[in-house]
Amino acid sequence: MVVREHTVYPEQLVMGIGNLLLGDEGVGVHAAQALMSETLPEGTWVLDTGTAVLDAMEALAAAERVIVMDAMQANGTPGSIYRIALKDCEQAGNIGSLHGFDISRVVALSGRTDMPEVIVLGMEPARIEWSVELSSEVSGMFARYLDIVRQEIDSAYPSAAALKSAV
Repeated sequence: MVVREHTVYPEQLVMGIGNLLLGDEGVGVHAAQALMSETLPEGTWVLDTGTAVLDAMEALAAAERVIVMDAMQANGTPGSIYRIALKDCEQAGNIGSLHGFDISRVVALSGRTDMPEVIVLGMEPARIEWSVELSSEVSGMFARYLDIVRQEIDSAYPSAAALKSAV
């Protein structure tokens, strides 16, 4: 897991989940790596979590809001982008993460008694196979995906969104 150095806990945690060795399955990690070089609102952490959700326990225990970036299979067109609350991902028959979303269990293991707000921003994969590269379908939508993630980040900080629109 890769994280920027921080001295306080996050108000908002942005987690990139996935496996970089399985093509589109790594879209969340690619997104986290791209966002780590950007200036984001104070109190926002970006974690390249990969498949090690348990390693994010301390940050999950403290965050008020969590944005999860991951591949999601919903039988849509490859590159389709989804926004769904974590609680809706966990119900049978709905869009499911390719990782089974252990976030709820990790939060419970942390000793936290309430669940932070968790929003999942997923992208429909075209191919999940041995590859370190995203498919052309997912690659073609990657910039739009990052824009949607940035909008979601800014939605927690109305003043940040207003500043960006004024520039």
